[in-house]
Amino acid sequence: MILPRFIRFRDAPGYLGMDKDRFNAEVRPYLVDIPIGKQGVAFDRLDLDAWADQYRDREGRPGAKVMKEIAQWDGLKQQGSNVTRVRAPGGSTSGSEDMAAFTKALAVVTSKKRNVTSTAG
Repeated sequence: MILPRFIRFRDAPGYLGMDKDRFNAEVRPYLVDIPIGKQGVAFDRLDLDAWADQYRDREGRPGAKVMKEIAQWDGLKQQGSNVTRVRAPGGSTSGSEDMAAFTKALAVVTSKKRNVTSTAG
């Protein structure tokens, strides 16, 4: 069976698996209307396919099996000793110790009783 290059308006929503209202709101603004006869309108099948590909890439979600395989792969990568963690120079690997030191330093800096020695002279 050969698919026509131009798909009439009445068939275009069904080609994409949606109703006419959704097609008019979400798809038609991005397509070129091709006049057929005095009142007929069609759309290029390749344009419809391109819209569907973009929609899939933007809105699509991987299936459960794919997600399970990704999770298993991530688990294997985390178990290996070849995992390299990058950190900023001078940073500590202990988050709780860093937070305690920061809190203490902040308290010293923001304290109302500052021990400042000034030289009079």
